[in-house]
Amino acid sequence: MAKKVGILSLGCARNLVDSEVISGVLKEKNYEILDLGSFENSLEQAGEVDIALVNTCAFIKEAKEESIRSILDLIELKKEGKLKKIIVAGCLSQRYKDELFRQLPEIDAFLGIVSLNHSSKRFRLTPAHYAYVKICEGCINHCSFSTIPSIKTKFRSRIRESIISEIRDLDKGPCREVNIIGQDITAYGWDLYRESRLTVLIEELLENSSKIDWFRLLYLSPLRLSDGLLRLIANHNRIAKYIDLPLQHINDRILKSMQRNIDSAQIRKLIGKIRRISLPLAIRTTLIVGFPGETEKEFNELLEFVKEVKFERLGLFMYSSEEGTKAFGFPAQVPQKIKEERYNIIMSCQQDIAREVNERWQDKVLKVLIEARQEDGVYLGRTQYDAPEVDGSVFVKSVKELPVGNFIDARVIDTLAYDLVAQAV
Repeated sequence: MAKKVGILSLGCARNLVDSEVISGVLKEKNYEILDLGSFENSLEQAGEVDIALVNTCAFIKEAKEESIRSILDLIELKKEGKLKKIIVAGCLSQRYKDELFRQLPEIDAFLGIVSLNHSSKRFRLTPAHYAYVKICEGCINHCSFSTIPSIKTKFRSRIRESIISEIRDLDKGPCREVNIIGQDITAYGWDLYRESRLTVLIEELLENSSKIDWFRLLYLSPLRLSDGLLRLIANHNRIAKYIDLPLQHINDRILKSMQRNIDSAQIRKLIGKIRRISLPLAIRTTLIVGFPGETEKEFNELLEFVKEVKFERLGLFMYSSEEGTKAFGFPAQVPQKIKEERYNIIMSCQQDIAREVNERWQDKVLKVLIEARQEDGVYLGRTQYDAPEVDGSVFVKSVKELPVGNFIDARVIDTLAYDLVAQAV
């Protein structure tokens, strides 16, 4: 009888891909794989497996705390005899292996970084209709707040043959959306060719597929977003009209302190170039409030920038002071209460912007990927302007059954702050 391994994948989509690779290797060795799903639902299911593998995240304090909580809860199950072994993988294992080994002897094994150019077939943990494909690991930027260089070590690009092979396999199945991911996908090729080859790679992936409707490019550095790549996104009907552009801040002093290697004038010029693309397109960015030394004036500059640009999608983080980063020792750390106040101010502003953005779609017909049945006559879907898990949804009303994983046309009949309501046509 095959042993059961439960996989609990924490953190980002890049971690999820690593979990899929590990699961694929275990599947080849005749283990039965059970996806433990979210942290909240994992404990009940963990009692059904022999081995629990936790793929951890250690990017910020909250992620570390979630990883530690999940490990401790699994240790309790092991003590109760409901689990035989616990394996810890991912960023926490990579960053704190010695400490974990000393303090938590109940852990049976540790795994480090997963190979990019894997030969084993991945065991998909996402729904069949979309997938994440990782094309690089690590980061060539050295932002003062980021733990990635210390966790992931040097930047590595996945060889193109491996990526193309995976895309061909996905194109043979029910996958309709591929999300291209990495810490900075615009750096793809720097270690292999001394230049970015992302545009060339995406063109090759398009040539080697026909049934994948959407290629979505996630994590595009503003330093390397080329005119050629922008043209490709704008002109090819199988690339989602979605620019994921992490900016972090707009104040020049803060940008310099963050070691972003870009200034506010360059950022505004790039956004202007994107906005001149004459078709509907969503810009998503991530910003940080409460970076060490951020004054009220500098925060207000960021707030005015958000109001000015009106990002279609925005992810906001409160600065997390992480050991091993240059910013960890910076003076003038912003108090937590002020961070929270600034976070709430920008999120309130963005909610109004998101509602205004959504109102543009009123009475328009959009192509929607159906993801789940919500209730009788109501389905959950996404447009090309929304990435899985992090963005909004479309609630689609239909008297006919809508198969999950299919595309339909739907007319927007109502708009919410972050979501749309539509009628299938």
